[in-house]
Amino acid sequence: MARLTPTKSKSSRKPKPSSSSAMGAGAEPDAMSTRRPKRGKSVGGVSKKSKSGGFESMGLCEEVYRGVRHKGYRVPTPIQRKTMPLILAGVDVAAMARTGSGKTAAFLVPMLQRLRRRDPSAGVRALILSPTRDLAMQTLKFSNQLGKFTDLRTSIIVGGDSMESQFEDLSECPDIIIATPGRLMHHLNDVKDMTLRSVEYVVFDEADSLFSMGFAKHLHDILKKLNDTRQTLLFSATLPSALADFAKAGLRDPHIVRLDLDKKISPDLRMVFFTLRQEEKLAALLYLVRERISSEEQTIIFVSTKHHVEFLNVLFREEGLEPSLSYGAMDQEARMIHISKFRARKTMLLIVTDVAARGLDIPLLDNVVNWDFPAKPKLFVHRVGRVARQGRSGTAYTFVTSEDMPYLLDLHLFLSRPLRPAPTEEELLKDMDGITMKIDEAIANGESVYGRFPQTVLDLASDGLKEVITGCTELIALEKPCANAFRLYLKTRPMPSKESIKRVKDLPREGLNPIFRDVLRSDELSALAFSERLKSFRPKQTILEAEGEAAKARNSKGSNQWLDVMKKKREVHEGIINLVHQKSSEDPRPEVEEVVDISNWEKKEVCGKKRKLQSFRDEDYYISSVPQNHHLEAGLSVRDNEGFVENRLDAAVLDLVDDEASGMQAQKTRYHWMKNKFVKLNAGDRVTATGKIKTEGGAKIKASATGIYKRWQQKTHKSINIGGKSGNFADEGTSSSGGYQRGNKKHFTGHGRRSIPNANVPSEIRNHEQMQKGRQQKAMEITRLKNKSAKDGKFQNKFQKSRQQPDRHGKGRGSGKGTGKGFSKGAGGRGGKGKGKGGR
Repeated sequence: MARLTPTKSKSSRKPKPSSSSAMGAGAEPDAMSTRRPKRGKSVGGVSKKSKSGGFESMGLCEEVYRGVRHKGYRVPTPIQRKTMPLILAGVDVAAMARTGSGKTAAFLVPMLQRLRRRDPSAGVRALILSPTRDLAMQTLKFSNQLGKFTDLRTSIIVGGDSMESQFEDLSECPDIIIATPGRLMHHLNDVKDMTLRSVEYVVFDEADSLFSMGFAKHLHDILKKLNDTRQTLLFSATLPSALADFAKAGLRDPHIVRLDLDKKISPDLRMVFFTLRQEEKLAALLYLVRERISSEEQTIIFVSTKHHVEFLNVLFREEGLEPSLSYGAMDQEARMIHISKFRARKTMLLIVTDVAARGLDIPLLDNVVNWDFPAKPKLFVHRVGRVARQGRSGTAYTFVTSEDMPYLLDLHLFLSRPLRPAPTEEELLKDMDGITMKIDEAIANGESVYGRFPQTVLDLASDGLKEVITGCTELIALEKPCANAFRLYLKTRPMPSKESIKRVKDLPREGLNPIFRDVLRSDELSALAFSERLKSFRPKQTILEAEGEAAKARNSKGSNQWLDVMKKKREVHEGIINLVHQKSSEDPRPEVEEVVDISNWEKKEVCGKKRKLQSFRDEDYYISSVPQNHHLEAGLSVRDNEGFVENRLDAAVLDLVDDEASGMQAQKTRYHWMKNKFVKLNAGDRVTATGKIKTEGGAKIKASATGIYKRWQQKTHKSINIGGKSGNFADEGTSSSGGYQRGNKKHFTGHGRRSIPNANVPSEIRNHEQMQKGRQQKAMEITRLKNKSAKDGKFQNKFQKSRQQPDRHGKGRGSGKGTGKGFSKGAGGRGGKGKGKGGR
């Protein structure tokens, strides 16, 4: 690859933005031709043609193209090939693509191409909104890498960082701002002069998360401060087709680009589902980390609450493992340190909440463990999307309890994947090779298999786990907060669909998960098969009959009362039992299929002898009330209370007062009791009577100004002027032309000089506010002295006498040469020398 060296260029030569061979002011023409040879030109004596459909054909300028090549990109991904020409044309775009498909570069490269060069007088020209701090920091790092050869200045505004340092960055008039909605709204409320009218390029990264995480009010206030002629872009891995939920984003005739609808997760991802009890999760996790996952593989563990993060952190340290942590309420510096250690492979485990589920790109990540099953299918997609990125393979381990089985069915309904239970131990003992081959074929065809953990493995791990917990006081103290937090989590998570709850009862019992086929021997499988048969054993006699037979055997004389009662009871119910057995033998129910057929879930089952399963609808003219892709769009819904649970016809029903239990509960969630009346929630956000806004860390702050900016302004003598020009206080400091200002005149320091001696020294020239403050202090001092002299009796007559008989040559008590007469307070005689305070 040819080396690009800067060379001198004439100032009259201007770059052409639309030409693919355009060069920057500091680029060498020969170097550019070496990188991108034109059609028909020869390079090194060999004729070479430019690739069609690459970055060469998008008309990028020299600085942006060098950054793209330096990053290592050669051919654009499908989402980049679809969206970048539209964005470069100035069109609003709403794009959806699978995680790891290059969506960040799809909106960063056109942004750099549009801004191209730094212009402090133009103010902020691009705004990128991210739902989490980690995603914002990653976007900042990525934009600096792509814009390495440009002089654009980027600032980041996220919660947890120092407000003063962010004020310093904003005072330098950045070209690009990457922010989270909570902290950006805090700046807009605190800094009255901060405006976003100059922004012409707005990006909503992970747009569905921004509009569903409680930031709707923040986004509405931010969008009101933007210009109407801006270009708006929406990017996410799970974006619904209906843009009505994004009406507040201000899209104008947007182009919708949706890729990978049928493949929402990577085909290189291997999914493993374990069925177990809630109290067995700790033992199963320790077994996975120690036995199934290699020490050279990096793993992310997703849990439900921050209390579980701290609990697992202490537990792993007691076991000799050092993990990294990250959750919303954690300090920003600590989060950056922990994630940096994990990226540098100093730690191999990262325990996080859902704050790291979106957009986090960690290279060479191998595994994901879902400690708690996600309540929404798209959240599962974002979690497992951290692995198997950019052509690499990965594994996602998920723990599924009996309460999580309906969510598992909803997930596979959303993914349109078949679900198969693992074969039982008896089936494996009958035909081990045949069953194993069938399972391997099913997994290769894209089917998901769920199975149990071996009980012997869980028992061994549980014994050691109990000793560790009882020996650590910190773990004992964390058990109760974890239980309370998980109980609250179960109350707040959305419910699964009613169809999935019904169908879970009909699922057959699963066997051992296929990944344990090499762990257990044949004799252990036989023991497990016997234990499973023992669990399903039902005795023919009740306990009363058994006791009666035993008593009758001991005492053969007479009859037993318990045995007589049960015999009479069986005679009464014998006819009913025989009738049921007769019906079941005449009309046997079809066996339940092992593979759950998800595609036919919408069809109603018709039971009975005489009625047959027929369909009288004409498929050419029948219009169903349920769209064919209802389950896909329900899983991609933006609002928290929508999805599989909500009735499809609720929007068409006008019900003022609900009289059913479910309707009353839904009404409670739609309305909030405040000040003796019900207040309707704004787009699903709960209204608070205190007027506080919720930050991305979960903290609530006042929406009004806090005064931090004024204190910083008085301390540093600087101000934030996003519109450009000078960033110093009261038009002080240096200007862009190399001069400095004194008073109302501008003095130049010479040709090409930009540095001024003692430029960091605070100026002695006072502005209007400082002068007014000084006058007020002087007036208060004069009032205080007058009140003091009025109370003092011995000076009262002297004061009045001096006013009646002025002495033009007397010595006054004012400071300096006063204009008063005699001993007037605060003023010296005309021409006299004053020694007091407060003289004019």
